[in-house]
Formats: sequence, structure tokens, C-alpha cells
Amino acid sequence: MFKNVLFPIDQSRETREAADTVADIVKTYNSRLVLLSVVEKTPTGEKPADAGVMSSEEQVAKLLQGAQSLFAQQGIEAEIIEREGLPSFTICDVADEINADLIVMGCRGLGLTNEGAEESVTTRVINLSPCPVLIVP
Repeated sequence: MFKNVLFPIDQSRETREAADTVADIVKTYNSRLVLLSVVEKTPTGEKPADAGVMSSEEQVAKLLQGAQSLFAQQGIEAEIIEREGLPSFTICDVADEINADLIVMGCRGLGLTNEGAEESVTTRVINLSPCPVLIVP
């Protein structure tokens, strides 16, 4: 049912908590797991001022390697993709590129905008996604 699972990650607690659900799904359905992290850029191409946002390529690469190792310890092979752009659009673009059957995300991450939760990356992905999105509280 879920042949290709996309798991967008950041450094949030919600992402870490969603990892167990991702592992269960991947094992249950013998899915291909793709980990994605986005180096966030504003529409003008500048890095955001918010220190919590994933804005360093080195930071993102380290995060992806750590997550890949975590899944490897559970016997799960995970592919990694690092992209640059606006997280919600990039997540949906990658989901389309890899023919994702499911995107799994934490309910909140580091990408809240000034407007609050209604403009969160998670909410935008739900509205733009080419496939089902599982939100893990």
C-alpha cells in the first residue's frame, strides 16, 4: 500500500517522535523510505533570520546522516535528499518526484511563520500534497 514513504525532517521534538511511527509503517509495508530536509530560503533567496530554522547546509547534512543512522540501527535502509527552498513547496515537489504514497510529518516543526499554526509547513503540505499525509501528534 505504501511503497514510497517520504519523511521530511527538521530538528524538532515532533520529528523525533514521528520517527517511531515511520519505522513501524516502513517495516509493516516493506516500504522505501526517503528522508528529506530542506535548507530554508526566503523568496528573495536570503537565509531566514530565525536561528531555529534549518538554514545551514552543514546542519541539514548532519541531521540527515544522523536520521539515516538511527533508521539503520532498526534495520531500515533510508535514502536521503537535501534540498533548498521553501519547505512546504519543496516537500510536495519531492513527494511528486519520488512518487510518494505517503508523507509522514510531526504535527509541528520549526517552520511556523509569524502568522502562527494556520500557516505552518504542516498545514501547507496537507493542502498541497500529491499524496496522503499522516500527521503524528
